[in-house]
Amino acid sequence: MTIRVAVIEDQKDTRDMLAVLINGSEGYKCVATYENGEDAISAIPELEPDVVMVDIHLPGLTGIESVRKLKALCPEMQFIMCTSLEDPENIFNALQAGATGYLTKSTTPTKILEAIADAYNGGAPMSSQIARKVLTFFQAKEEKVNKELDKLSAREQEILDYLSKGYRYKEIASLLFINIETVRKHIHNIYEKLQVNSRTDALNKVFPKPKGLYALAI
Repeated sequence: MTIRVAVIEDQKDTRDMLAVLINGSEGYKCVATYENGEDAISAIPELEPDVVMVDIHLPGLTGIESVRKLKALCPEMQFIMCTSLEDPENIFNALQAGATGYLTKSTTPTKILEAIADAYNGGAPMSSQIARKVLTFFQAKEEKVNKELDKLSAREQEILDYLSKGYRYKEIASLLFINIETVRKHIHNIYEKLQVNSRTDALNKVFPKPKGLYALAI
């Protein structure tokens, strides 16, 4: 079995290094390299590599936008970002676009090959510092959720949970064996305590989402 890999990278030295690494390793083959996203998008769907290594900073179309377009064309293809950018916004935007892995350019050659194999086999490889940033984000998110929920009574939390699942006031009243006016009063209290004016605002405050993310299921 040989894992077929394509590389999208505008820096020639890095592009050549990845191609040499991949072609010089048993079980791997670099089938193509591209210096921009536009060329990659026109060729990769027909070439059908198993894994694509993608830089974020590209001339013209960004690496994230390139992945988004390619993932729509080739949903089974695996994409790994290989970049110097480590900020949470780029990490989450890349994952949302369809990347299954995220490596920094300081990743060792051995780890790069392991990541390619991992992505090919259904994994989600990340550099250790990237994984730490993701973990830190979700820990902070959990703390924020808990603080907001602590403002609400048990009944109000229950009603908010039903709202998050799309239940209507009448349905919530029936499920909780209370009248619809009581439901409205609870929801009014929820809005006041959370300092919001709508169901959407309340849910976004209690269940915050990273910018650009979720719909994401990692």
